[in-house]
Amino acid sequence: MCALVGENTLVPGGPGLRGLLAMLLLEPNQVVSVEHVMDVLWDHEPPATARTIVQGYVSRLRRWLSTVDPTRETRIQTTGPGYRLVVDEARIDVALARDLLAESRDRPAGERAELLARAQGLWRGPELSGIGGRVRAPELAELRLTVIEARVDADLELGRHDDVIGELAALVDTHPFREHLVGQFVLALYRCGRRAAALEIYQRFAHRAARELGLDPGPGLRELHSRILRDDTTLLEQRPTPVITPRVGVLTPAQLPAAPPGFTGRDAELGWLDGIRDTADGTAPAIAVLVGSAGVGKSALAVVWGTRAAADFPDGRLYASLRGFDPRHEPIEPAEVLARFLLALGVAAEHIPDDLAERAAFYRSLLAERRLLVLLDDARDSDQVRPLLPGGPGSMVLVTSRRTLDGLVTHGAALRVLGTLPPDEAEAVIEHAAGPPADHERALRTRLARLCDHLPLALRIAGARLVASPQWSLRELVGELADERTRLGALRVQDVDTGVRAALDLTVGGLDPVLTATLRQLGAVPGPTFGPHLLATMAGSSPEAARERLRGLAALFLVTESEPDVYGMHDLVRLYARELGADDLLPPVLRYYLVASDLCRRHLRAAADDIDYSEAEPEVPRPPVRGREDALAWFEREWPNLVAAAEAGAKAGLHTQVWQLARMASEFRRVRSRRDDWEHVLRLGLDAAKAAGDRRGEVLMRLSRCVLLTRFDQEHETVADAERAVAIATELRDSKLMAMGFNTVASALYGQRRYNEALAGYRKALELSGRAGYRLGEANLLNNIAQVHRNLGAPAEAVSPQAQAVAIFREVGDLGFVGLALANLAELEHELNMPEAAETHAREAISLAEANGLDLTEAFAREVFARVLRDRGEIAAARVELMLALELYRLVQSPAAQAVQAGLAALPTDV
Repeated sequence: MCALVGENTLVPGGPGLRGLLAMLLLEPNQVVSVEHVMDVLWDHEPPATARTIVQGYVSRLRRWLSTVDPTRETRIQTTGPGYRLVVDEARIDVALARDLLAESRDRPAGERAELLARAQGLWRGPELSGIGGRVRAPELAELRLTVIEARVDADLELGRHDDVIGELAALVDTHPFREHLVGQFVLALYRCGRRAAALEIYQRFAHRAARELGLDPGPGLRELHSRILRDDTTLLEQRPTPVITPRVGVLTPAQLPAAPPGFTGRDAELGWLDGIRDTADGTAPAIAVLVGSAGVGKSALAVVWGTRAAADFPDGRLYASLRGFDPRHEPIEPAEVLARFLLALGVAAEHIPDDLAERAAFYRSLLAERRLLVLLDDARDSDQVRPLLPGGPGSMVLVTSRRTLDGLVTHGAALRVLGTLPPDEAEAVIEHAAGPPADHERALRTRLARLCDHLPLALRIAGARLVASPQWSLRELVGELADERTRLGALRVQDVDTGVRAALDLTVGGLDPVLTATLRQLGAVPGPTFGPHLLATMAGSSPEAARERLRGLAALFLVTESEPDVYGMHDLVRLYARELGADDLLPPVLRYYLVASDLCRRHLRAAADDIDYSEAEPEVPRPPVRGREDALAWFEREWPNLVAAAEAGAKAGLHTQVWQLARMASEFRRVRSRRDDWEHVLRLGLDAAKAAGDRRGEVLMRLSRCVLLTRFDQEHETVADAERAVAIATELRDSKLMAMGFNTVASALYGQRRYNEALAGYRKALELSGRAGYRLGEANLLNNIAQVHRNLGAPAEAVSPQAQAVAIFREVGDLGFVGLALANLAELEHELNMPEAAETHAREAISLAEANGLDLTEAFAREVFARVLRDRGEIAAARVELMLALELYRLVQSPAAQAVQAGLAALPTDV
């Protein structure tokens, strides 16, 4: 692991540091979780301090990267559960090698050889050397061999067989079962006039493969051996072309259906199919499998590509609809398909064998030396497809299915999941049917495509409706589709009974009853994603059983798994699931989110209220959250679901659950602050508490709203909420709530720079906190009192309460507030000309904030640390800290970003 800067090679520290860099480079611009890093670096047995060590590695790598790339375009971001290396992938050798390999395809042999030699030269030794074997990436070794084989192919076409023999001898010795290399070695020896040596190499490989693997050589290598035995002189040609022997009386079938008019987009998928055709290894037929949900356009894509590629298959195109998901007919048997194919190939009916195995063998024999496309549409499973695979290397099989057909992977099949169309391509489908929109209708067309979920079937139906029913305006059709109750009914062609609902009926009709019930339950989920623990709560099952059900639905593309244990549904599938008629499952949904939110927020900070779902609902499955980073990642991932659950609960009148969920979700937004959605959730919670007549809940929600306003420097707007909270708490005679309320009122006064009044309020709140035994409140108030003293121009008086705040925060285990209090202490020490203490506490605050994902605290601590560095003349280091602080302030939308920007501008530039 190294970086090239000019002529210099820069290598990061020890094996652990290089191992972390390797993991980040292998997944550039993607989040690599801390758990994965620890598992790899310590082989699934990390020490207790592993997380801290990883944080240290990241810090050291950031410093190393700043020397490698002073522009900071290449940097490490702390994101969710891990770290992301932000980097231009063109600067990574492995990406460059892949690009050169792709660029070489379809080039003349001379250009191919040059490009591939450049790619091969990017390897400067064994893959991932120098990191103690901690990180493994077998795909790098595979890429290297692929590049070498492709380069040798080009050299052989150029007649350089003498030049490559020594290299091939060493490669075959290292990779004795790599058939392509063996074939290249055998061919090179034959072209050099060493026929006996070529045959000996083949026999040595055949004997060893049979003895150690129980396998015979593949058909391509066997064919090469046979041609050498026959002294086939075409092998001596530098550019041999396959010879297809025509069969007298055999027809050239052209069975593909007509390509659908108006086909648009899918350039990436069409290119992928081209690649499957072009990169077949010559030993077996190429197999491509297109899978996806109902109506996504699998068949259309397959037929369009087959029609465009017809010239590449001069011996014909066979087609069969396998009726895998037709409720009116059973899936067609392979024996019947084989009979139809044999007839199409010119075999008389009386010569077609009765036995399936004999038919399949006859079929493979006919296709052995031919180049055909076999399109198998709507396959039910892999067993239905296997007997229909040709044996010769010249043909290609294209399969479509609503299942993943993993069983075909063992036959070398390449799999492509087809998703919905991008927005511009989706609008183009409607435009083909209905013509271009008027200028004033473009926004409506965009919305129409979105309401069709960008699903090709729905888009074609919408376009057809605009043409066939001129009495319907675009606005009226959008209005009909906007109503979720009528959308599926509107996406239907009446005279042929074709529609999205009918297409989904075909898929769901053959489901196991348990999966049908699961789909019905998922229709009641208000949020965009869900997982096995939520489903287990709804279904009264274990998470393991729920996970298996979700995987069963995912195999049919009724749900999609975006990341491990995170599933979603397309909008139209969601509407279909809701139409199946689930019982009222919103209460268990809210119960799950309450339990999970309560569990996660307790990893973020000590709970200030007495809401406790963590033990009250023992039967609700808990998500796998083991610490603060897991909790933050869970909240980040589930936030849209929490908002949707709160909205649904408010609409259903489940007011107590709504305000409690809003209160617990608010703890996450205190760490990762985003004003708009935080304010929306708090508004839902306050309205719900008032609707429930829960006065204590109203106090807590008003105080939560004050936290939000204070976070965004709007303390003056908190007065009304804070005073109302104090009044209710006083009526309830609740010392703890009164302390929280007085604290908030005092903070509002503090924001108005009425420091003496604020100090009196904080002291009153401190007394109430002590009376209630509310230690977290005491620490918070001591922190606030210290800040008042600082603003009154008495930083020396502030040090003692600030240090007490740090100690109590440590005592209650609230690491988030420990970091903030330490940063405040460091600021005081800096102002009192105590640079060593200020640096120590600022560094600890930064470390705690980084480790716990506290962006705002980290930004403030870095800002303080930058002042210390500036004062002792380390201007470059101060600039780095301020840039990091500015990035974090902007991330959390803090107004403090403007002051930091000014501070950066004020730093000397001639250092």
